[in-house]
Amino acid sequence: MTQAETTPAPSTAPATAPAPAAGHRWSPVLAVALATFTVVSSEMMPVGLLTPMSDSLGVSDGTTGLTLTITGLIAALLSPLTPVLVGRRDRRTVLIAFMLLLALADAVSALAPNFPVLALGRILLGGAMGIVWGLAAGLGPRLADGPRIALTMTLIFSGVSIASVLGVPLGTYLAALLDWRAAFWALALLGAGSAAALAATLPALPALPVTGRGRLGGLTDALRNRGVAAGAAVTAFVVLGHFAGYTYVRPVLETDAGLSSGTIATCLLVYGLAGVAGNFSLGPLSGRRPKLAVVLALSGVTLAAALLPSATGGVVTVLLALILWGAAYGGVSVSTQTWIRTADPGRIEASAAVWAGVFNASIALGSLAGGMVVDRSGNHAVLYTAAGLTAAGLLLAAVTRPRAADARTGGTDTVN
Repeated sequence: MTQAETTPAPSTAPATAPAPAAGHRWSPVLAVALATFTVVSSEMMPVGLLTPMSDSLGVSDGTTGLTLTITGLIAALLSPLTPVLVGRRDRRTVLIAFMLLLALADAVSALAPNFPVLALGRILLGGAMGIVWGLAAGLGPRLADGPRIALTMTLIFSGVSIASVLGVPLGTYLAALLDWRAAFWALALLGAGSAAALAATLPALPALPVTGRGRLGGLTDALRNRGVAAGAAVTAFVVLGHFAGYTYVRPVLETDAGLSSGTIATCLLVYGLAGVAGNFSLGPLSGRRPKLAVVLALSGVTLAAALLPSATGGVVTVLLALILWGAAYGGVSVSTQTWIRTADPGRIEASAAVWAGVFNASIALGSLAGGMVVDRSGNHAVLYTAAGLTAAGLLLAAVTRPRAADARTGGTDTVN
């Protein structure tokens, strides 16, 4: 075990910059949560609109699913490099600028007459998403003091699960009332509003002092930490599995379960509500016992994906499987990011950027793999593939741990 794994870098204190004044403590946190909500809603909207988008653009469901792959790949390339690309610029200014870019990307998607133009919009979205995630994932310790960091991170990542509750289902409803383009116009307006909220509430967020071998060296140092490497691998498996299966859940519910568009939108709403519950249940738990929270989240996703193929005989069984899936996946973002932060508290921004890069790369590869499986082997095969990938992450989480936490607390992050 190296020194980087057992002790924080000498400048750990600056990484946890003073919180905003008490009267404004939660407004910037909620503004960042709105940003994550907008990012994830924009990223995931094709899941709820897969069939109408495919029909409108004259491409297959698997091809339309590539819109997730495109954004994920671009975001995956940019997220880990965010500290290097942003340099010494104020993080507040960067977040505002890239939320405006996100709004532009959604407008391009709304106007797209064909798949290439849609792909262009999704490339722009991936660029915005990569930078926003690369910064937002590490903002918790900069917006709150020690006792409130876990709640702050839970609130920031609640934007992910609430996007499933409001973003994707409302977009699905809006598409049913008007068309799928209206959903992307709504997202463009939301992106502009989110940028305004960040401008109104965020304090100045100057770059943190660089330690060790510089910004690029800090990224490689973070990956040398075995706790960070294990957490990144666990994150990769669960996100690969989730997006391999969940990207194509609408065709499963439409074809195998025979559900109407309105019923599918309701199912996605219930899934999202379960995700919010999972986020606020596993988020605080991850602050105390990150390994347990990760194991619980991955167990639920694995079981739900494995059960859904046999649950398509009725609406009730479909809902039960989706509730389990939503509740479990709702805690994935906050629990895996807490694992990373616990393993390497001395490089919060660098390790968060690594985590965001792995997360987004896994979205891209998961949706790509899912599209290949669903086009060649069908809906049930893609769900079993999702369960297998997540099970691999569950096994890895069970036999590893955030080592920095274990060294300091005598193993309080263990499952039992």
